[in-house]
Amino acid sequence: QVHLVESGGGSVQGGASLRLSCAASGFIGSHYCMAWFRQIPGKGREGVAARFFGDFTTHYDDSVKGRFTVSLDNAKTTLYLHMNNLRPEDAAMYYCAARESYCSSGSWFRESAYNYWGQGTPVTVSS
Repeated sequence: QVHLVESGGGSVQGGASLRLSCAASGFIGSHYCMAWFRQIPGKGREGVAARFFGDFTTHYDDSVKGRFTVSLDNAKTTLYLHMNNLRPEDAAMYYCAARESYCSSGSWFRESAYNYWGQGTPVTVSS
């Protein structure tokens, strides 16, 4: 059974950086897509970034391109989200998600495409 645990959230001022971590366990093989989503109260989860385990394929939402970077440790057990130049609109609950398939450009950002979810870690950004 796949298990995901996020950490690293916190409260920062605009312009600051944070690194979120998602510790993953239970994967068999490397044909997995892992992604970061975020959610603010009253809205659905939106895809932020995704990384495929089998190669270096990554995807980013336009709102975070150039500021956020998604990476995977060598052991493929932890997914990171490096967030730079944070803005108040980045404040949300951030979730890690995974599915056993490729990170296609047409579906990586769809909440319904993922089978496994972590419990979330909050990020607050003050102006």
